[in-house]
Amino acid sequence: MTDRWALAPAEDGGVEIAPLGRDGLPAGPVYREADLAGAVRGRPEVARWVWRSTAEVYPRLLATGVRVERCYDIEDAETLLLGHEGRHGEPRSAAAALARLRGGPVPPDPPQRSAEPGAQSSLFEPQSVPLPLADLVEVYADQQRRHDATAHPERMRLLTAAESAGMLVAAEMNRSGLPWSAEVHRQVLHDLLGERYAGGGEPRRLAELADEVSAAFGRRVRPDLPADVIKAFAQAGIKVRSTRRWEIESLDHAAVKPLVEYKKLYRIWVAHGWSWLQDWVRDGRFRPEFVAGGTVTGRWVTNGGGGLQIPKVIRRAVVADPGWRLVVADADQMELRVLAAISRDPGLMEVAGRETDLYQSVSDRAFSGDRDQAKIAVLGAVYGQTSGDGLKNLAALRRRFPKAVAYVDDAARAGEEGRLVRTWLGRTCPPAAGVGDDAAEEAGIPQDEPADSPAGGEWAPGYASTDARARGRFARNFVVQGSAADWALLLLAALRQACAGMAAELVFFQHDEVIVHCPEEEAETVVAAIREAAELAGRLTFGRTPVRFPFTTAVVECYADAK
Repeated sequence: MTDRWALAPAEDGGVEIAPLGRDGLPAGPVYREADLAGAVRGRPEVARWVWRSTAEVYPRLLATGVRVERCYDIEDAETLLLGHEGRHGEPRSAAAALARLRGGPVPPDPPQRSAEPGAQSSLFEPQSVPLPLADLVEVYADQQRRHDATAHPERMRLLTAAESAGMLVAAEMNRSGLPWSAEVHRQVLHDLLGERYAGGGEPRRLAELADEVSAAFGRRVRPDLPADVIKAFAQAGIKVRSTRRWEIESLDHAAVKPLVEYKKLYRIWVAHGWSWLQDWVRDGRFRPEFVAGGTVTGRWVTNGGGGLQIPKVIRRAVVADPGWRLVVADADQMELRVLAAISRDPGLMEVAGRETDLYQSVSDRAFSGDRDQAKIAVLGAVYGQTSGDGLKNLAALRRRFPKAVAYVDDAARAGEEGRLVRTWLGRTCPPAAGVGDDAAEEAGIPQDEPADSPAGGEWAPGYASTDARARGRFARNFVVQGSAADWALLLLAALRQACAGMAAELVFFQHDEVIVHCPEEEAETVVAAIREAAELAGRLTFGRTPVRFPFTTAVVECYADAK
């Protein structure tokens, strides 16, 4: 009896299902069911459901109280396989995969849509005509063959399974929502911005700061218009190229202090002000649409609501329900630990096997105890900041941890030469990917604020730099952050499984941070589950190494109290 079944919604609202063999082909008859939830609920023995798109099927199941343990998302698998085959950017729908398989014309993917506040739907609208189960199974069987053809089939299969698990987690998080107090949020906005004026104009504090900026320049200046500010500085005899905070903070002018404060508060007003609160918070929950694997590196994004860019001051509004707690867990120095695991550098693995401050440990071994220099050197190696002092620091790091530095150097060289670069499990960086804002900023390279890329600060396909050096720098970063994203997916899968029998629910995930909302009495159990899930994810992703993946956890009623 097979424990893997294919599922395809039918045009009449019903569903077709069939058991599958190890080769991906049908291992029994096709059954037609009138009800999707009934079909799944009635077969608890099925360990993994194979379907076109988790975003199409799973929200419908969750709405009826049906939870699925595991799935295989065909369209997500197609994305991963196309990338591995060097065909990044080709249509990734199941219909497109079927057309390629049969040698017919390949239809384009449906256009991405913008999220609507309060809406709970998929990133891609469902196809107008569902794909019949026989066609879906044909694509699935071909994908199994393509997995076998990859350089490391078992790793690639693990990546596909982890990505599919991430899709389940994202759908469940979208349904649960992040606990949010509208009352606290409004009080925070009042404390920061003052009273609101009729007609939707700037609140009192912004208007006051705008007046201070104008008074400092001796004429009326609109601080929300960069061109106006640059012109005002020029008239004052100061040449600036932009109004980025890092550039204007160093200037000696009376307008700088109110201008910097205005920019900070203006961003809060625009991105998380009263209009945002009205649009995105309902019934005590903020529900951004989490999109697993939304960037080249595999990092998540949110489709609307800015869910991964919540300012620290606004986190005061993230408040647990009465009697419940937020378990906030932050991975400790994850990039350095991942670099140790993927490079197999003996010295760095030994250091990363400790739960103490890794930068201090590196500094003791290579920088005479200077932690700041050690951190700069490590970030320079990962993010490509290798000029000036960075070059000297990198040389010291290379002498002590040669395999680790060589690993990222090789990735950078491959990126510069336009070759494919892969994470440990096999996620592939296309040759044209550009350097991301988030990676550059962590490396100390100033960036615009806020980032305008569709990936929430990380460059996505279509926003690629053609500069070879930028490609190399991104590839250097990709092998580390992409492998970290692979590990994080397995962490989420393990944590989801551990919480399955409890009231606890995953409500937030961002790169290296996870939040679980749970009854107070479950909090310590969740803390232990996070620790165990991190260690299991490390073993599954990288094999048995000395590297540890500890978390700093806090059990709090308010998100802001975790930092």
